[in-house]
Amino acid sequence: MTDPTLQPPARDPTDDAVLALLLEVSGTPKPGNVDRTRDLDDLHFEAFLGGAVGARKGLEMAATGNSLGTAFERAVAGMADRAGTNTQFGCLLLLVPLIAAASKDDLSPESLDRVTRSSTVDDAVAFYRAFEHVDVAVGDPPAEAADLDVRRGGDAEPALRERGLSLRDVLALSATPDDGGSEGDIPDRNAQEWVEGFPRTFREADRIRRDSGPLTDRAARTFVRQLAAEPDTLVATNHGPAVARDASRRAAELVGQTSEVNHTNDAGGAPPSVDLDGAEELAEAFVAEGINPGTTADLTCAALFVALRRGAEVGR
Repeated sequence: MTDPTLQPPARDPTDDAVLALLLEVSGTPKPGNVDRTRDLDDLHFEAFLGGAVGARKGLEMAATGNSLGTAFERAVAGMADRAGTNTQFGCLLLLVPLIAAASKDDLSPESLDRVTRSSTVDDAVAFYRAFEHVDVAVGDPPAEAADLDVRRGGDAEPALRERGLSLRDVLALSATPDDGGSEGDIPDRNAQEWVEGFPRTFREADRIRRDSGPLTDRAARTFVRQLAAEPDTLVATNHGPAVARDASRRAAELVGQTSEVNHTNDAGGAPPSVDLDGAEELAEAFVAEGINPGTTADLTCAALFVALRRGAEVGR
């Protein structure tokens, strides 16, 4: 009979979240992003390791029932303190509601929808305060929403309270779909996850579980597939929609079964293949061009978390 005291404990959601942060930055190659073999001029691999450790207290708060905004702001503050810069702001925005759902043993799109709909004006205020801890690249808000510019930080609180905007309401303002044109705006993919029930996260988590090899390699393939599927928000913010769409086109050249890159109904077979040798060449090109698909990294981290919660293991 197996000694029950020797059985592994149930996985802690916070542990899985920190591991997801570490696996995401350790995956290589991830074209344009920091990974375990590649630093950027102003952003280094070890800073991401520090950021993951520093964010832990805020992630624990999400797992133990603290409000979404409070947990997120605390995670960002801890990340910034330990990393010395912004390393994983977007990752944490996705992980906080995912952890909240996982802590209730209901990690599903339906549960995520309930969690994000439960957000409050106070959560929105805390979200804005988080921008005071780090520099985050964001686009200009619409003229009619200038008082809601996140770069105002806590100074936006009166406008948030006057309008009665929850955190989900705020993110919905950035989640409008693009028009499909060559110059149309690229929506905020992280905000889309918040208001749509995390479809990209769950799609890629399933692909990670069906993939094989080290989780760091699976993370790299997931990154390329997601970039091929949809233009990256951060690239669009820094370089414009046309460059973001071209970056996705270049990533799509590395993905097999290209017609299925953005399909959700491929559960019966292996996920679309990715040419990692080609991704290495693209990584060098993107770094030289200053193309940094940071939002794609956020989505990869979220997918890794869900995959871990659903049975993916390191070293297996």
